[in-house]
Amino acid sequence: MKKIMVSPSILDSDFTEIKKTIKLLEKSKIDFIHFDVMDGNFVPNLTFGPKFISQIRKLTSLPFDVHLMIKNPEKYINEFINAGSDYITIHFEATKNIISVLKKIKSKKIKTGISIKPKTPVNKIVKYIKFLDLILIMSVEPGFGGQKFIPEVLKKVKFLNQFKRKYNFLISIDGGINPETAPLAIGAGVDILVSGSAIFKSNNPSKVIRKLYNSYKK
Repeated sequence: MKKIMVSPSILDSDFTEIKKTIKLLEKSKIDFIHFDVMDGNFVPNLTFGPKFISQIRKLTSLPFDVHLMIKNPEKYINEFINAGSDYITIHFEATKNIISVLKKIKSKKIKTGISIKPKTPVNKIVKYIKFLDLILIMSVEPGFGGQKFIPEVLKKVKFLNQFKRKYNFLISIDGGINPETAPLAIGAGVDILVSGSAIFKSNNPSKVIRKLYNSYKK
C-alpha cells in the first residue's frame, strides 16, 4: 500500500508555544515540518526567514520542508541552505535562474523542489523534472492560509504521475488540505499532504494529523 506523508505547516501554529508544537509533531511521527517563507513581494504576505528556521532546527531532528515563496530566491538560497533545510522548494514563477538555483541546492546535498501556482500550466515545469526531488502543487493561491481547496489542480497531479516511471520525485500538495480534501489528493496520486490551518486551528491537532494519515483508506 502506498505510503502517505504529512507535512504540517507551522505558519498557523502558535509561535509562543513553539516548543510544545514541535513535541506534538514529534509524538505524531510526522514526516516533515513545512515552513512557508513569504517575502511580501512575490506573495502578499510576510512571514519569517532563515533565522527562524535555524532556531527551530535546534529543537528537533525532524526533516524540514522549506517552501520559498520569495522573489529571486537565488539571492538568499545560501542562507536557507545553512539554516538546516532538508528540502528547499522554489517557485517556477519567482526566478529566471531555475536550473542554477536547483543545482546549487543539490550541490549542498539538499533535496530540491519546485512549486507552481494554481493558474500556472504544469507542462512548464516538465523540463526541470530531472533536477527535482519534489514537486509542490499549490491548491490555493499562495499567500494566506485557510483558503478553499481548488480541485482543478488535481489534473496536474495526475499529469505528473506519468513521469514517475522514469524519474524519482515526490508530489506534494498545499492549500485547503484537510481530512475531507485529502482523499481527493491521494486519489490523484499525491505523496505528501501539506496542511496548516486544518491542524493548528483545530481543538485536537494530533487527531487531525491521524485523520490525514488515514485518508488513503477513503
